[in-house]
Amino acid sequence: MKIEVWSDYVCPFCYIGKRRLEEALAQFPHRDKVEVEFKSFELDPNANLYSGQSIHEALAVKYRMSVEEAKRANENVGMQAASVGLTFNFDEMKPTNTFDAHRLTKYAATVGKEKQLTEKLLNAYFTESMLVSDQDTLIEIGKSVGLEEEAQRNVLQDKTMYANDVRIDESIASQIGVTGVPFFVINQKYSISGAQPTDTFLRALQQVWQEENQTITPFQDLASGDTNEEMICTDDGCAIPDKNN
Repeated sequence: MKIEVWSDYVCPFCYIGKRRLEEALAQFPHRDKVEVEFKSFELDPNANLYSGQSIHEALAVKYRMSVEEAKRANENVGMQAASVGLTFNFDEMKPTNTFDAHRLTKYAATVGKEKQLTEKLLNAYFTESMLVSDQDTLIEIGKSVGLEEEAQRNVLQDKTMYANDVRIDESIASQIGVTGVPFFVINQKYSISGAQPTDTFLRALQQVWQEENQTITPFQDLASGDTNEEMICTDDGCAIPDKNN
């Protein structure tokens, strides 16, 4: 079973949804048969680098609400995060552009470090209040999962490297109708939108597994049903039906 996850590093529900999926997988008896692949999605491809504006202020401007209203909204999201063991430090978050972070993740995938880097980047932004568009910061995060410094710097300094990989993910998302994240696609046939409850993910995993691994049902018997008409060979030989019985 393959699960493709479209997400962004500044999307709080992406981190919550990731953790809930992981909780479901921990309860899923066939979890060793499940492959999870992360896909790039930028909530705002035109986002600027960090300007010093708080996430509360940024949301207030974006959604035309007061800063206090934005804070209350973020508090509610923070409670959702806490329910799955995550700590969101909204007061210190640094809203920024995530394109380089996505490019670096594509590089990480080539050396088998995609999942580790994805987790570290989400934690860096939401919990550690790190600036995930800063090249030196990204390199330090990458080094923490075993990525080589020089290779990372080469990727980050050349804006064309892995850019097409990011754009392909985003193009596919557009083609299949993804308008928000997180968005989960299972076996390229089933989809789950949003940070659904753990039970929802678990039921989906169980349903897809059952549907994709159904035992072939016995053939429907189209014979007449009259055992005296059966002309069949077995280990005992080939018997001619006795019409007199």
